[in-house]
Amino acid sequence: PLRGLPFPFLGGGSMAKPFLTYRQQIQLLRDKQMVIEDETHAEAALHQYGYFSLVSGYKDLLKNPTTKNYRDGTSFHDLMAIYRFDEQLRELTLRYLLHIERQIRSTLSYAFCDCFGDLQAAYMLAQNYDISTPAKGKEVNKLIGKFIKPLIDKPTQYPYIEHHKTKHQNVPLWVLVNALTFGTVSKLYMYSKPQVQSAVSKEFEAIHEAQLRQMLEVLTDFRNVCAHNDRLFTHRCARRDIPDLLLHQKLRIPKNGQEYIYGKRDYFALVLTFRYLLPHAEFLTYKKGLSKLMDTLCEHTRQIVPSALLDMMGLPENWKKVTAYQKAPSLKRGAE
Repeated sequence: PLRGLPFPFLGGGSMAKPFLTYRQQIQLLRDKQMVIEDETHAEAALHQYGYFSLVSGYKDLLKNPTTKNYRDGTSFHDLMAIYRFDEQLRELTLRYLLHIERQIRSTLSYAFCDCFGDLQAAYMLAQNYDISTPAKGKEVNKLIGKFIKPLIDKPTQYPYIEHHKTKHQNVPLWVLVNALTFGTVSKLYMYSKPQVQSAVSKEFEAIHEAQLRQMLEVLTDFRNVCAHNDRLFTHRCARRDIPDLLLHQKLRIPKNGQEYIYGKRDYFALVLTFRYLLPHAEFLTYKKGLSKLMDTLCEHTRQIVPSALLDMMGLPENWKKVTAYQKAPSLKRGAE
């Protein structure tokens, strides 16, 4: 195996990135005041995960912003604890996100076919979508032409699609939808007719069509973070947020001006979305798993205390009470 990796140059300018062996990478960490007690373990970790993913992805959480060195007492063990926490958080998050995605695919394709039939011509016809404005019409044509039509007109890697093409000369939406990315499914919902959106949103308690549209955009953003192994627990959606919900109010989330400071575009926004879109029993299991991961991280490193972790994730101190309140006045009180 290769004994080193290209290492990102830490300074500015256009200087080429120098190659550093694993031993040199370890020495650089030591030069930055990181404690490395087991060099063999550190080298194995760098070999397995790569410097960029392991160190560059998390070092800012452990450094003194003034000296640019690691804080006193920071060890390679601390770095690994944070990395593994985020890795396990991605796995936990994606597991339940996929449960929601599966239901959205199923209910959306059913609602569309119920309104317009299951011939492939129906979902390739712009008039069966919301084209009430020129901008929406443009986006619908893009959705059909770029993301849907190629799956029908060209050979694909999906046996179930090719089977329906060959045997039935028709690929119904409830088949095609499984080959679409979640981002495309989200847009399919966004530009569906109001009656289709209404049928889908009714599958979930206490949210309406517009709220679900926003939630799906945020879910898509977080799904991409998970899929690309990017840092999840500190992630903030740049251009998307979830709507203001009754639970924001019930949890007494403070505001900065007119916007809640937690639960709009941070990880807590994802927690709230899961609260509304997952079955109650599933959400309780997810919540228990999340709490356990957070406790484990704080037990394995002194560099991130519980209050700091909450702040990084955008979680209020009372986040666990998210199941103590009704999602809507008509719903029964959930178990905390």
